[in-house]
Amino acid sequence: MNFDYPAELTAHLATLDTFIESTILPLQHRDDNNRFFDHRREYARTNWEAGGLPRKEWEALLTQARLLADNAGHYRFALPKCYGGTSHPRTNLYMSAIRFHLASNPIYGGGLGLANDLQNEHSIVGNFPDIFMLHHFGNEQQKNTFIPARLRGEFRTTFGLTEPDHGSDATFMSTAAERKTKDGVNGWEINGAKKWQTGAHHCTHMIIFARTSGKSGSARGITAFLVPANTEGIEIASYEWTFNMPTDHATITLNNVFVPDSAILGKVDNGLAIAQTFVHENRIRQAASSCGAAKYCLDRAISRANERTIWGEGRKLSEHQGIQFPVVELMTQVEMLRLLILRTSVRMDDIVLECEREGGVPWVRIEKELSGEVAMSNYWANRLACQAADRAIQIHGGDGYSRHYPFEHIYRHFRRYRITEGSEEIQMRKVAAYLFGMGGKGGGKKAGEKEKGKL
Repeated sequence: MNFDYPAELTAHLATLDTFIESTILPLQHRDDNNRFFDHRREYARTNWEAGGLPRKEWEALLTQARLLADNAGHYRFALPKCYGGTSHPRTNLYMSAIRFHLASNPIYGGGLGLANDLQNEHSIVGNFPDIFMLHHFGNEQQKNTFIPARLRGEFRTTFGLTEPDHGSDATFMSTAAERKTKDGVNGWEINGAKKWQTGAHHCTHMIIFARTSGKSGSARGITAFLVPANTEGIEIASYEWTFNMPTDHATITLNNVFVPDSAILGKVDNGLAIAQTFVHENRIRQAASSCGAAKYCLDRAISRANERTIWGEGRKLSEHQGIQFPVVELMTQVEMLRLLILRTSVRMDDIVLECEREGGVPWVRIEKELSGEVAMSNYWANRLACQAADRAIQIHGGDGYSRHYPFEHIYRHFRRYRITEGSEEIQMRKVAAYLFGMGGKGGGKKAGEKEKGKL
């Protein structure tokens, strides 16, 4: 068993560092682009006069960075070769290592820099959950049309699962679609509402999940529709101001929205499977980012404590156990969690490779065999990032509370991860079902069964 990164992964991270230092950091420091990353960041990013939406200049800078990364061959790393990616056999391991590296590296700012600013899921190494949904469930026309457009920046979609009255209880959604014929075209009429439609201000389409059959609470009977954003009957009711501005999180209403049968993504009544396709990859990569941000905060806190001389004693702040012990506890958790994330990533890759050789659906097996470890990694990492940021604020004192340091921003950003991608409570339920061998929702193998996988 080897706990070191493979040599080729270490080399890949070094290549990313070279690209960032030669291309991305100069762009971040050019003109006054640093206004988006220093103490002015929230005001520079937010168009307060336009309801708190992201400023166009901010989004244009992120687009410029992504184009540079794409031209350099980094942006599409996680995609299949048919879309310009690598189809790397260890994609999950690499992506977890990359996310941890970019979030923990002091040069890149703990997830607060142009190379990897996670406030709106921006990174020079893309994640692409929407592309994988289209790749696995889209028909040929949808794939051939929308995936190339997405990579050109001409197709952008929201994800319409959550509703004003339904979040984690998605199978109880109120939005419904009925079969209709309009002007001789067979299709569906959708009525309802969706909340937290991130990117609604500039999306071209919305993936809308609606009940098409079955009883409320049933996983079957939900269908996914790919709806053009300008379809008659779609209205943006509000943009929700959040803990971490700017906001692009909309509440939308759907009133007699008609779409043809060609708008269906996947199979009728089986749309919930689409929502679950990429959830484990998202969660493990999010966990890696959170773990990396926690390490960044603690490293900065340690440096501050070693530098600060207090009360004229000639003693460093770091000599006091009241400073040492909380940091020791958090850093211990960082190191243990990092290894769990990497091990889980390797085992996810093993399952993908086995499915390629022997058949089977990777995300179904990952849900059955690894959902517990993925949920453990995710909920604890997101909590840990918040705890580490809070500790860094405390050790830095008044400076830590100010926006001249990154910790308050890191806390505000990573705090949302304790709700999104499955709340802490939902993921703890999944871990419990996994450990106690309960089948059905969140069920998995019983604790104590043998496992395999190595770095």
